[in-house]
Amino acid sequence: MSKISAFGIPRDDLNDKLGGGFPEGSLVVLEGGGGGGKSTITQRFAYGMNENDVSVTYVSTQMTTKGFINQMYSLDYPVAPYLLNGSLLFIPVIPLVQAAKSRIDFVQRLMAAEELFDKDVIIIDTISALIKYSANSEKSLELISFFKKLNGMGKVIILTIEPNELNEDIASMFRSSCDVYITLKSKPLGSEVKRTVVVNKFTGAKGPVGTMIGFRVEPKVGLVVEIASVS
Repeated sequence: MSKISAFGIPRDDLNDKLGGGFPEGSLVVLEGGGGGGKSTITQRFAYGMNENDVSVTYVSTQMTTKGFINQMYSLDYPVAPYLLNGSLLFIPVIPLVQAAKSRIDFVQRLMAAEELFDKDVIIIDTISALIKYSANSEKSLELISFFKKLNGMGKVIILTIEPNELNEDIASMFRSSCDVYITLKSKPLGSEVKRTVVVNKFTGAKGPVGTMIGFRVEPKVGLVVEIASVS
């Protein structure tokens, strides 16, 4: 049986609802609009994986290192020990994205950054912001092929996508090529926002996979993600 990159923690059942973890060598695509919870979910994945002795590289197009640490602690995900012992590598690319022009080829730069891909799991939040100035069909296919080679080495690659940042044909290439495809939905409900993880595809799951998983972010011990099934 292939190895599973588990991310279970005692306070919620997200890991159980998502098959017990991502199978080794999976390409995971998490898609949703701005403010839909992509970063919160991937931060939860990263912390949970570290808690289960899975090493993680987290590339962020939105947060500085200080902002990331503060955000993780506000969610009661104490990541400092993992950053210090090397289990978690956080790489902010905000300055590069903010200065991006069409002449900058982020696809080639990403594939050339070998140190990003040493860990067991690589999270890129968001891949669409990173490649939107340089991606075309040919380069996107090259990047997907590169990720698949890493999958062949047992790496789990988790990509978040904001669909309005990419051409629909390119976004479709990522959706059709991935092993796990998840979309995040949000809907106002009174004074709150109802958020749902929708699992469209999950290949090679170790256990049962929920098709719809509701979640919310609440102030408890900081901000705590709570995951519950949606009927």
